[in-house]
Amino acid sequence: MPAVPQPTSESTSLGSIRGRVVLPGGTFIAQSAKVTVQSLRGTQTITYTDNQGQFEIRSLSPGEYTLEAEADKLRFDASIEHVQVYKGMPSTVTITLKEKSASDGSRPAKGVVSVGEFDKSIPAKARKEFDRASKASKEGKAVEAIDHLRKAIAIYPDFVMAHNDLGAQLLEQGNLEEAALELRRASELDDKAFNPYLNLGIVLVRQQKFFEAIDILRKALSLDSSSPAARLYLGLALMGQNDLESAEKELKTAYNLGSTPYALALFHLGEVYMNRGDRVRALQALEGYLREAPNATYAAQARKLISMLR
Repeated sequence: MPAVPQPTSESTSLGSIRGRVVLPGGTFIAQSAKVTVQSLRGTQTITYTDNQGQFEIRSLSPGEYTLEAEADKLRFDASIEHVQVYKGMPSTVTITLKEKSASDGSRPAKGVVSVGEFDKSIPAKARKEFDRASKASKEGKAVEAIDHLRKAIAIYPDFVMAHNDLGAQLLEQGNLEEAALELRRASELDDKAFNPYLNLGIVLVRQQKFFEAIDILRKALSLDSSSPAARLYLGLALMGQNDLESAEKELKTAYNLGSTPYALALFHLGEVYMNRGDRVRALQALEGYLREAPNATYAAQARKLISMLR
């Protein structure tokens, strides 16, 4: 549900929507999700989330809007939320993706199944705390979610999903050191679980520990080679190591696998080409990014780079 809006320095006649798309368990979605915003008058705007599931739409007239989030159509149904926009104030919303029913045959049976998902030894009290954490996360109560996850782990220290989700929550809060500890623990407990490796890779990239990030993200890809999110972050880690040729390959693969929701890969490809001094290909990549995601997080930065290159 939308939070109570607070005054900002934005135009007094227009408002905005700030939001986040999260997984059914309440953790943020690492891949980019498409968000369609439609007013009662029928006007429509499309944007994409960043690498932490966040998005923002500005300069909206006051009124009611419908938001539809889409990501990985083989796995999730579209999710819809209604938001009221006010003058000069941002309205916030969390959109939770909905898993498709396993019985409809639309979910692919690929990748390695994590044994942590089927751990029958998890005590009922620990599961209850985990469920409370998921509920709090969906309501945007990060501190409360973290508290419940810590309690779940205190009851059952080998709770893989709780360690992973706590790591993801701490990542969102910018507590990278502790996030890394939780995610390392999750991957130690279950070395076949994809998400802890992916999330740890994201943490390491943000910490600029690129060498280790490359190793961790390659482990993630050994579990799911079709993950555009892992390819994207591996590309960023390789950029950090100045391995531009390998970075180019991974970023291209991320975009080819994920298409428009991974247009962010095109922005970073533009950076790769700029670092090489290849103005023509840099322009092509950055212009492609703007065509795919004209309202995304790095759109303004892309326009500045394009003006510099022309």
